[in-house]
Amino acid sequence: MGRTSRWTSTPLSQGVKAYKLTSWKYFSDFINQEMLIYTTYVYRGHGNSEWKLEPTIDRVVKSPTSYKRAQHLQRFKFETRGRRGSNPSKMEDENDWWALGQHHGLATPLLDWTESPFVALYFAANSAKHEKSNFLTVFAISQKSIKDINIDITKNEQLPLVNGRKQTIKVVRPLSDENARLVSQRGLFTRGPNNVDIESWINSHYPKNSNDIDLLKIIIPNEGINECLQYLNRMNINHSTLFPDLPGASEFCNKHLTITDY
Repeated sequence: MGRTSRWTSTPLSQGVKAYKLTSWKYFSDFINQEMLIYTTYVYRGHGNSEWKLEPTIDRVVKSPTSYKRAQHLQRFKFETRGRRGSNPSKMEDENDWWALGQHHGLATPLLDWTESPFVALYFAANSAKHEKSNFLTVFAISQKSIKDINIDITKNEQLPLVNGRKQTIKVVRPLSDENARLVSQRGLFTRGPNNVDIESWINSHYPKNSNDIDLLKIIIPNEGINECLQYLNRMNINHSTLFPDLPGASEFCNKHLTITDY
């Protein structure tokens, strides 16, 4: 009798390829065999495989040209007065403000990513534990592909401007010291066109005759989530290490109450 396959895959379609693992236990094998040499990919975990790669503000503001985004950011800047410490760093870049807001729960146009596939798995598994979904997903996106597609979009004069800008995706790496979590999580952000999820963006701009995998989806059944979180904790991936603050410490302690032998 042959060994049960650890994962299956779908054909590459418009820059997107999906792998379906039979268990989270094969995630490490998958990374070692399929992703180890690809250094430009960054990762994001979703607790429910049906969720799109779209930022929180797009779920609230449905028009790509709405004034509400700028108004929302201006209001946040105003409300942070006197709340950033005695000597806050000066932030002139709009995306640095969005990144600060993302850190503190603001609805923003940014998506969180990490350079570590195992950190992404942690966020997916932790969310899936509460969502009770059938499958979770770890996404991997190529920063090189983003750069190449951006170049093609910028050169294409026939593509319309929205809000005065070409519909590119920007990789955001804030330098502010006010987001210690980014360091612990090896984190970064993407900011894409308003109201366009990343998978749709790739599908729309995937170059003809290309065989590159721009976006990869690792789909994992939501079974044995507690064991998955135990395993990641043994790797020192948990709320205490990823969130170096009091909320992180509290959530880490709560895990010991809800997961046996955590």
